[in-house]
Amino acid sequence: MSPTLTNLRRIAVVMTTVLTTLTLARPAAADDIRIGYQKSSTLTAILKANGELEKALAPLGVKVSWHEFSSGLPLLEAVNIGSIDFGADVADTVPIFAQAAGAKLAYVAEEAASPSAQAILVAQASPIGGPADLKGKRIAVTKGAGSHYLLLAALAKSGLTFKDISPAYLPPADGRAAFVSNNVDAWVAWDPFLTSVIRQSGARIVTDGSDGLASYKRYYLASAAYADRHSDALNVIFAKLVETGTWVKAHPGDAAALLAGLWGIDAPTVEEANSHRSYRVGAVTASGLSEQQRIADAFFAEGLIPAKIDTASVRIWTPKVP
Repeated sequence: MSPTLTNLRRIAVVMTTVLTTLTLARPAAADDIRIGYQKSSTLTAILKANGELEKALAPLGVKVSWHEFSSGLPLLEAVNIGSIDFGADVADTVPIFAQAAGAKLAYVAEEAASPSAQAILVAQASPIGGPADLKGKRIAVTKGAGSHYLLLAALAKSGLTFKDISPAYLPPADGRAAFVSNNVDAWVAWDPFLTSVIRQSGARIVTDGSDGLASYKRYYLASAAYADRHSDALNVIFAKLVETGTWVKAHPGDAAALLAGLWGIDAPTVEEANSHRSYRVGAVTASGLSEQQRIADAFFAEGLIPAKIDTASVRIWTPKVP
């Protein structure tokens, strides 16, 4: 289920209180790294499947354990309370909730902007031509996701607010079901769901994140404590992420075939979806986080986070590039 507003606020409180009680019981060995990921964490899923990260970390005496999460919010909560050390890519909105909850995290890497990897969709025969036509319409969106920010930005550009639409807060699978059964007028989706429904239903795009609406970056984070103590391991992970992202773009067919088996989606759909993602991994910079502040301000205005935050006041780990 997508997080409700009440649950998001509860997370903001719980993440800080649980940190105090559970970090003391942290059972990690000094030579281990516990990596959290989602099924959609493309580059990490590939590294888990091919074993290349374990090989790269072996000379440091570092062992890897993998821990799958259903979504980004519980993944970062696990990083915060010390049950995992490193979190694979999460959408740009997820660190906003973590920061609002006072999580002690460090940005480790980012995937460059992929604005066409999320979009507002309507049925092929829909009379909706642009974002302004969404007024009064019922729109499926996952609360708190990057797609939620895209919808806010698209509405604002057309002089509308969230009060001008009727949101249906649904997770991706339920959002798709509501969309294809015509129970909503539009759906805000991200890849690979986006490409899959277009290929299968002929849906069309009203707008995506282009023209400065929503960059849709994805971030990799570690606990601040782990980042302070284990730059050597993070440098290896950073290098392997860069290498894997380059491989995906250089070998789209091979990457799609591998991911199709992991995701249960046909390879042509995966390949097309991957074409919308940059997979260009780089270092995080303070200036590169400028959109995070816009997201945070928009989410605070909508009551999605409990307090204003300064997204510049974050820990940024910097890789040592040979």
